Amino acid sequence: VQLQASGGGLVQAGGSLRLSCAASGRSFTLLNMGWFRQAPGKEREFVAAITWGGGGSTSNADSVKGRFTISRDNAKNTLYLQMNSLKPEDTAVYYCAARWFSSRSEQYDYWGQGTLVTVSS
Repeated sequence: VQLQASGGGLVQAGGSLRLSCAASGRSFTLLNMGWFRQAPGKEREFVAAITWGGGGSTSNADSVKGRFTISRDNAKNTLYLQMNSLKPEDTAVYYCAARWFSSRSEQYDYWGQGTLVTVSS
């Protein structure tokens, strides 16, 4: 599985961005997907996740609840992160990640290269 994240950029506080993550292969539907971020000088942290399949239940970090929405388009093999009401503290490199539905571990096995989001005040 190869993942390619895109959509990052510079935005003013209060603005919006949509990140995309294109996945290779024909088994995208069987992947649990997630978004993580790493701010300068900080550890990588969980942002949001969506389960495999068509329905896809979601979960979000408390810091982004009500502002970020994760979704997937299985026909396009693409994961999205809609980010609204952005804050300067959302500035980070955002990574998409994947693990198989059958994995017994909570660890993600595949990672994209990251896309930089910068929010100016």
